Amino acid sequence: MASAKRVLLVDDDQMLRSSLAEQLGAEGAFEPVEAASCAEATAAVQDGVFDCMILDVGLPDGDGRGLARAFRGSGITCPIVLLHDGEHGADEEALHDIDHIAKPFRFAVLLARLHAHLRSHGQNEETVYRIGPYAFRPSAKLLVDGKGKRVRLTEKETNILNYLYRSGDTVARDTLLHEVWGYNPAVTTHTLETHIYRLRQKIEVSPGQAQLLVTESGGYRLMP
Repeated sequence: MASAKRVLLVDDDQMLRSSLAEQLGAEGAFEPVEAASCAEATAAVQDGVFDCMILDVGLPDGDGRGLARAFRGSGITCPIVLLHDGEHGADEEALHDIDHIAKPFRFAVLLARLHAHLRSHGQNEETVYRIGPYAFRPSAKLLVDGKGKRVRLTEKETNILNYLYRSGDTVARDTLLHEVWGYNPAVTTHTLETHIYRLRQKIEVSPGQAQLLVTESGGYRLMP
């Protein structure tokens, strides 16, 4: 089972926001974080990385379109869906890469859009994943924590994290070994264990007591 995707849900309509959060949470594939204003949304983004966002156009302290532009300008590349009332659309040229849905809408439509955007985004070289306190950029072989500290990764370390993240479950040592190194008889599980050890030295607060890259029965698991 894949890790739940963190979705930032920004709408000042508490009833709608709570309803959407409840439905998204019930899906099991999403971990909704609610915000009622631009200020709350900005604070939420400063505290962590999101896999996707749902922003209402009309917010009490600003415009959702401006908020989307600000997020894009700060380097956030995750899928964004704007909700609007139909009269004030979101089809500005500056928002060409952002989807929009007019209210009222069916939840099934929103859900289908989110899944489609996440699938597409997962194939994009600019994809950013969340691993514990880090933003993981596979294309750059880089982890960045909330304070801006950068952790450089080797190609093999990047591939290990990428495969474990996409799996979302415990991966057997032999499976991970073959996925990262291919079917090379000269490469043994000792090679994998050495790379896991070095990864833990880079990303764990206490490498001897791993909290992110953990050992489970028969293999390894990347914790959300």
